[in-house]
Amino acid sequence: MPYVWRYVTDFAAIDEEIRQARDRARRMERLTRQRGTLQGQIDQVRSVLVDLERELAKEDDDVARLERGSFAGFLAGVMGSREERLARERAEAAAARQRVTGQRSRLEWLISDLRQTDRELATIGSPRQELEVLLARKERMLQESGDPRGRDLAAIATLIAGVTADLREHEEAREAGVAAGQAVGHVLRHLGGAHGASTFDMLGFGGSIADMMEHGHLRQADQAAWHAQRELDRFSRELADIGVVVAPRLPKVDTRWFADVFFDNIITDAIKHQRINRTAAAVREIAEWLGRTVNQLGDRCAELTRDHESLLKRREDLLSS
Repeated sequence: MPYVWRYVTDFAAIDEEIRQARDRARRMERLTRQRGTLQGQIDQVRSVLVDLERELAKEDDDVARLERGSFAGFLAGVMGSREERLARERAEAAAARQRVTGQRSRLEWLISDLRQTDRELATIGSPRQELEVLLARKERMLQESGDPRGRDLAAIATLIAGVTADLREHEEAREAGVAAGQAVGHVLRHLGGAHGASTFDMLGFGGSIADMMEHGHLRQADQAAWHAQRELDRFSRELADIGVVVAPRLPKVDTRWFADVFFDNIITDAIKHQRINRTAAAVREIAEWLGRTVNQLGDRCAELTRDHESLLKRREDLLSS
């Protein structure tokens, strides 16, 4: 009986700590959202103030020119409307100054609120981390006490570990896919430049200048292709980690595929043009495949993230019961 009573007492104490940590975590989340809203409002007011201060400077300048007898003031005086126009300009300047003053006051209030929010956040500490430590401690206590929840928690812990590992691997694969897509995009851009120069060359408009431009783009495409292939190889390795076996390859030709194939003077301009098009089409297919695959990985990451959050919620609910 004393053994059971000790666990009941321990659970009551740690449950109170968990409740307090959760309350502070919720307050931190609310304050963090408020801080984001405040920062957005401050940025907006500062942007508005730039325009209002520029408008005020213009209105003050108009008033000053009329008061010191500028040519515009002279014309207004000759026409008998100088005092009327000066009064109007002063009224407009006063209105602009009032808007500036109002926005400056608003900015001060917002900055004051932001500082207060930061002070409150500083006093809260790290409740999320503290809550996780408390939950882990109660989890061990439940398992040691023989409580049926201990078995459920052990099963959930296994699921969480698996989902966490899957999510990490899918995120790494997605990042590698994005990098590969960017690298392949560089190849396509240089091929596009070569295609444009080749078109002028075929039409007889470019001559040696078009040849130089074409060759320059192809050399850059050659260098970009080597980098892109390295990124594709890395992407393949990351995909293998999640059970997807693929081996994407850029057009398989000689290792100096652009220089040797496209710079050969024996090959006619038309053949070079066709080969550039075929190569670009093949690279474009890889780029499209990369785009689809990265999107699929993104969807899977989102699904795993939801699963992970759901498991954490189940664990927390079980530990809080």
